[in-house]
Amino acid sequence: MEKTKVMVYFSIYGDTFPIDCVTKSLGIEPTNSYKQGDAIVRPHNPNVTSTKTQFRRETVWKLGTGYQESYDVKEQMDQILEPLKNKAAIINELKKKYKLECDFSIVIIMENGETPGLHLDNEQIDFANSINAEFDIDLYANPYDDPDDWNL
Repeated sequence: MEKTKVMVYFSIYGDTFPIDCVTKSLGIEPTNSYKQGDAIVRPHNPNVTSTKTQFRRETVWKLGTGYQESYDVKEQMDQILEPLKNKAAIINELKKKYKLECDFSIVIIMENGETPGLHLDNEQIDFANSINAEFDIDLYANPYDDPDDWNL
C-alpha cells in the first residue's frame, strides 16, 4: 500500500542569471537547476500524440527533499531550512543583484486519507519573511484503496 509523501523545495528564480554564482555564493549544491530557454524533457507517454517542444520560461536554482514518506511537513521544511538559515543576507543580495524571486513549495500526496500535519513554526515563517519568500502548497489526494474507508 502506498504511503502519504511530502516534498519541500526552495527555489530562487528569475529571467537569466548565473546558476553557478548562486551555488558558489550559498555554498550549497542545488538538487535541480535549469536555464531560461532550456527544452522541457518529459517522459515518453504513448497516450500523448503531441510532440510540441516546450521551453523553460525562467532560470531556476532549487534545493529540495524529493518525495519522502511523512506525516509532518515540518520535517521536510527543516531539512531545507537547515542549510539556508544563516544565508538570508546572501539570498537578499543575490535577489537584488539579479532581480530574483524565491519561494518554498510544499507538495503533499495523500494516500488513503492519511493527511500529514501542515504546521509552519515561527522560525520557518521568520526566515521566509526575511527573504520575502512566498509559500506554494499543492495537495494531491489519491483515492482510497478500500471502498469501505470512504466517508460518503
